[in-house]
Amino acid sequence: MSGNGTGEPVAAAGFPTAVLVLDAAGMVMTGTRSAATLLGVPEAIGGRGPGDEPLDAETLFEDPGLWARLVAGAVGGARRSARARLLRPDGGRLEADVDIITLMEGSSARFLLRLRPADPDHPVPVAVAGDVRRPPPLPPADQRSAERLALLNAAAAQIGSSLDMVRDAEQLTEVLVPAFADLMAVDLTEPVLRGEEPGELVTGAPMRRVAVRAADGQWPAESYSVGDTIRLRSVESIHLRVDSAMFIPDLSELRTVLAGEEERVRLILPPQAASLMLVPLQARGTVLGALVLWRTAERRPFDQEDAVLAEEIGSRSSLSMDNARRYTRERRTAEALQRSLLPRPVMDVTGAETSGIYVPATNTAAIGGSWFDVIQLPSTRLAFVMGTVAGHGLNATAAMGRLRSAVQTLADLDLSPDELLAHLDDLVVRFVEDDDRQEPDADAPSALTGATCLYATYDPVSRTCVLAGAGHPPPVLAGRGRTGSGTVTYRPGPVLGTGGQPFEPVELSLGSGDVLAFYGGALAKGTDRSERQLEAVRAGVRDGADSGRHVTEIGRGILGALLHEPPDDDLALLVVRVREVSAGDTAVWELAAAPSLVGRARELVAEQLTAWGLEELIFTTELIVSELVTNSIRYAGGPVGLRLIKDRVLICEVSDPSQTQPHLRRAQLTDEGGRGLFLVAQLTHRWGSRYTAAGKTIWTEQLLTGG
Repeated sequence: MSGNGTGEPVAAAGFPTAVLVLDAAGMVMTGTRSAATLLGVPEAIGGRGPGDEPLDAETLFEDPGLWARLVAGAVGGARRSARARLLRPDGGRLEADVDIITLMEGSSARFLLRLRPADPDHPVPVAVAGDVRRPPPLPPADQRSAERLALLNAAAAQIGSSLDMVRDAEQLTEVLVPAFADLMAVDLTEPVLRGEEPGELVTGAPMRRVAVRAADGQWPAESYSVGDTIRLRSVESIHLRVDSAMFIPDLSELRTVLAGEEERVRLILPPQAASLMLVPLQARGTVLGALVLWRTAERRPFDQEDAVLAEEIGSRSSLSMDNARRYTRERRTAEALQRSLLPRPVMDVTGAETSGIYVPATNTAAIGGSWFDVIQLPSTRLAFVMGTVAGHGLNATAAMGRLRSAVQTLADLDLSPDELLAHLDDLVVRFVEDDDRQEPDADAPSALTGATCLYATYDPVSRTCVLAGAGHPPPVLAGRGRTGSGTVTYRPGPVLGTGGQPFEPVELSLGSGDVLAFYGGALAKGTDRSERQLEAVRAGVRDGADSGRHVTEIGRGILGALLHEPPDDDLALLVVRVREVSAGDTAVWELAAAPSLVGRARELVAEQLTAWGLEELIFTTELIVSELVTNSIRYAGGPVGLRLIKDRVLICEVSDPSQTQPHLRRAQLTDEGGRGLFLVAQLTHRWGSRYTAAGKTIWTEQLLTGG
């Protein structure tokens, strides 16, 4: 229905504006013209029917007990609905769906009743636009009630529209100033602002002023302002622990009493204030903060009716603040857990310098989906990992932790990227099956379903990078001498958890100083916005590679270009500048499978260590090389590769064509062999082995000092 300019209803899509407002006794106080037309009574509904008889719930409902049941179920602002038969004052009956909402509780209770005819041929008559917001004029005696009702409606519409406590406080001041007060401040306890449980309010506990508002736009400089910390005296803290509003109609006497108490004057006595009201904000029996309101001398002082209204608004505000506090706690918990599971942001090692950035989304529901990692592999090599899990929040963060732990465990096996992703895919399938068995009735799928991962290894000796992906976009690459910057071309495999699909590796030849940027979260969503952001990443990587700036500065520059607006999803970025191990710090030999060459291997090692000035390591390194080369010649055949790398540790590698992995065991007294690896383990800082395309490599690390 809509208005035709004459005040008469015309046909349109029906909008139910047939509304009545009833008091605690069930008496109709006011209503819309639509309700008057529907019930067949004069338009000026004000508690009277056609013959000046009262219009109330008892005469309106055929079943008077239904009204009582609806009122009993609409406590705390809840909405109750029912099908009812209404008695028109002219003797007719109307079948209608009714909704009841509590506007005010207690002795001054007010209820809103909305009527919708059940008969589709009897549409709800709707008058001109604005019918709901412009009820019939009230007698002067009811004008104050109408003002209170309007204020409650405005508060109900705005309070709790945000999950930010400070914004909630600001919206509350906008509702109450100047409609209810001339000055207003909102103070919250420090634990509440941090999202923690408020605990017991004690004298001297800190509170922070989070919002202020003045009717004339000028907050008095003599009073505490936004951001100031307040420590309550005993009298104020006692008032906040009482579940009722406190008001002082005239502040003249209090000004005399508090003369000289500067802090309390700043707290409760602005220069222009004539009356004061203090409204506690409480939830579940604990104090969250307070609303402090003042009126000037030009306005009627606060009274008991104002206190009842303020308590009602304060009660709703408390629920809103507590919801925002819980949201803050969950958000901070999810963010802290997410950050605790990520590696340290900056890493500077032989093979690369890296800088990782994680930016949580603006809401808790979008935190926890993206992660990255930098893993140091043997022989100065590195692994770079970027991934996402489906969903967000604490469950997604926990799933991310499981996935990252699995990748680190598999990385310790020193697998190629495609093999590692194949094993990871199998693990995710098992994880999802276990989750389904533990929660068979869960509506939401496991956060690991549809997870993505990009895994890349880099060898600074050969300057070779091998990468493979499971449903994750490739990195951006730029470097001096390269034409511009762009995304690495490769074919990502399917997302994790599909099972049985191959992952294709791609090999890149990098130059020292090349910059790679791995990304996830909002940047990898494939939307128009993420494509624009990806262009900013490419530009930032290209500029950073050309200028030679540190990766931390490159990351900050990219971040500045991305965060012109708050991210609607979490954002992960890992910037890497690769390096190389100089040729002078490596020595490589290839030996035939002849036992006589073991002595030659020892000589080569001794000569090279002497050239590097590492004479103190010659004896132990000769023993290590002798044992490993002998084992390779005896059990694997040739050729046997021998490589030394001088890094922060001395690395010794022996390679052979066999893929049989060595196992450390304790030899018995009667055994003739089996002590070689045990001896190697005692002489080295670390040791291990990995598969290669041509066989396997056994590696050892020795510290360059006695530390």
